[in-house]
Amino acid sequence: MQIETPVTTPAAQSALDRVAIRLESLERDANARALGVAVHDFETGATLNYHADRWFHAASTIKVAILAGVYAAIHEGRWPPHARLHVRNRFFSAADGSLFRVSPERDANSEVHAAIGKMMRIRELAHHMITTSSNLATNLLLDLVGVETVQGVLEHYKIEGIDFRRGVEDERAFAAGISNRVTARGLVALLKIIEEEKVFSPELSREMLDILHQQEFKAGIPGRLPREVRVAHKTGDISTVAHDAGIVYPRERKPYIVAILTEWEPDTSKRSATIATVSREIYYGLTGPEARDG
Repeated sequence: MQIETPVTTPAAQSALDRVAIRLESLERDANARALGVAVHDFETGATLNYHADRWFHAASTIKVAILAGVYAAIHEGRWPPHARLHVRNRFFSAADGSLFRVSPERDANSEVHAAIGKMMRIRELAHHMITTSSNLATNLLLDLVGVETVQGVLEHYKIEGIDFRRGVEDERAFAAGISNRVTARGLVALLKIIEEEKVFSPELSREMLDILHQQEFKAGIPGRLPREVRVAHKTGDISTVAHDAGIVYPRERKPYIVAILTEWEPDTSKRSATIATVSREIYYGLTGPEARDG
């Protein structure tokens, strides 16, 4: 989607500024350890940045960066369009090179585990990595393209606020302090270049968006939006963090990008509901009469 940069609409910016003020009370009332939010609106040019440069453990939102790395390799022609990859469960830790495996009990997808010893299409693995957040698919794809490819995409497009260092379920690396980190502003910047079709080719950009549109976990950003609103997004959820970052497509207007990052005490129950509430505030802030008319 080729999008011209709009002149910022004062009414829309004022509406988002009011949302930003409300976020402090939402964060406090939910008893969250931390909340980071960033928004970029293609329709009005309005932005919102609430603790948008605070670093959070990335959880599975880092898989958007890996997706970009996979499609960078496809764009470069490293393999044929319908290439397949041998499915295995054996990886090397970023900490010390020791072997580790992705536990089926800790993975959100059983289909990839059922294919161990067989072949799966690279694009099919990319689909599982995003839509059901398969950790096994993630590490297989990362082994294929390499950490350097993903880091290279981030550097080439000057994406700050994403610190990519390893695959997932690497417990030795985690214990050694080697973790992927993101900021809300960084995730918005990454999704922005995908939506603007600046990554590789328009066809590959649209293919990445198609995968993000098929996300199966919908309790976050889409959770309290009108049913007709489409969202292309990626969630991330571990013991102390819950995130969602995506592109929201309201009817009859250009989309906006939002990243909502949260940190909690372990096993807190309000995580997805808080993300959905923040998302709803942003949506009506941008689409309500206050944003259009001031």
